[in-house]
Amino acid sequence: MTLESLVGVPSARQRFFSVPQLDDSGADTLDRYNWQASMAAADGLRLYLDALDDNGRPPQGIDSRIVCEYQEDWAAVDGDAVELVSAKHRDVTTGPFTTVNSLADAGGVAHLFGRWHALSETPSCRMVTTFGLSPEVQKLEKAWEKLRELRLAQQPLAVPEEHRKPVAELCQALRSYCKELPPAWAPAAKPMPSPTDAEIAQVVRFMAVLDVEAGKPPRDHLAYAAANMYARPLCDYLQLTIDPESIWSAVHDIFYARMRKAGRIPTGKLPAVLAYRVGATSPDATQLERALLNRIVTLEDIDTAVRTAISQPHGYRPLPRLQRTTKLAVKMSAGQCPDNSIERAEHLAQEYRDFWREERSGNPTARAAQARLDRYLLRISDEATQSTLAEAPRGPAFWREVQRLLTASPAADIPSGMDPELLLGGICDLTSQCKVWFGDSFDVDQAIEAIQRGQGQTS
Repeated sequence: MTLESLVGVPSARQRFFSVPQLDDSGADTLDRYNWQASMAAADGLRLYLDALDDNGRPPQGIDSRIVCEYQEDWAAVDGDAVELVSAKHRDVTTGPFTTVNSLADAGGVAHLFGRWHALSETPSCRMVTTFGLSPEVQKLEKAWEKLRELRLAQQPLAVPEEHRKPVAELCQALRSYCKELPPAWAPAAKPMPSPTDAEIAQVVRFMAVLDVEAGKPPRDHLAYAAANMYARPLCDYLQLTIDPESIWSAVHDIFYARMRKAGRIPTGKLPAVLAYRVGATSPDATQLERALLNRIVTLEDIDTAVRTAISQPHGYRPLPRLQRTTKLAVKMSAGQCPDNSIERAEHLAQEYRDFWREERSGNPTARAAQARLDRYLLRISDEATQSTLAEAPRGPAFWREVQRLLTASPAADIPSGMDPELLLGGICDLTSQCKVWFGDSFDVDQAIEAIQRGQGQTS
């Protein structure tokens, strides 16, 4: 088996920008994936550092950039070369990938394979994650490391005997989890058919361009580690004495905006006039890329952010966040719920308390009715907790699941005069009583004291 010649075949860049992507959900859910924006920013800083000349500036006309949330979580593009990157955060509760199936499904390798196939096998692929691979999956890792070694040495991609089993397991996992499975492949079935020679050959070509980069800092550690891990090397190279936090904040902000499709484009919302005039031809990669400028971070963008941070190091320091010190707010904040959710929760909790205060003033059975409802709400919170244990971050997932369960509550379980919003207020009130948690339990009083001490020091 040998690598196919790419002479006369459209480049990875041409394929990357001309082939429609499978979905576009990533850019709409970035609020849950700030970690991905940080990992993409780290890639951008690496491209920038590698490009710097002896004067500490990127050369004019250099063609390297990061394309956010297109085809994959992001892609590194350098000239005509493209590397698709899938980022998968794993919490302590989920740990490493233990099976080839989990690597293909939860690890996103099946999605990478599908995009790689759709792009005519032109890009390379990388998956970044927090935890590593179990000993069982490391057998597959040794196989792709060997195949990559053969590719880089321009040797035939022959699978050594000791790697045949994990390669076949990946073939079968791709059948089950790849939504863009090549038409010639046999579909998943029970029992799973043995991979054909053609399927093995294609998976071998894929593995030869695959890399899995584990050991990234988890989201809880990122705020403390990112600047030193990713901006400090640049400061050292440029012999800067400023705090790397200012550079990291400036560069990270660009990637966060681009991943939300919030980047500015020169034409704004002006209409596409005469875009399809008579005699027009299909757009080339450069024209297609121009339409995605709001998702692209160029080395010029990074250089501007770096230079601005150097000249105004305090301007890019994150603004101190005003933290509420109620038990409800502290617990939701610890669960990484956004500020707007916390504000709404405080409002609903107060409405819930006001409702029962009025009920108890004129209804002798109200206290027993509230106790009965509280037991029901605790059961709902328990169900929501069980179904979101593997989610990261836990708080927003729990918040959404509780609302879903309350909306589906039978009318017989809801006291007269209440609606799902007031029921949600009940969950919030129970949270303020430390009967419901948005993550792992902790000493709330001690956390409040720490916040108040910190705010007092900065006032």
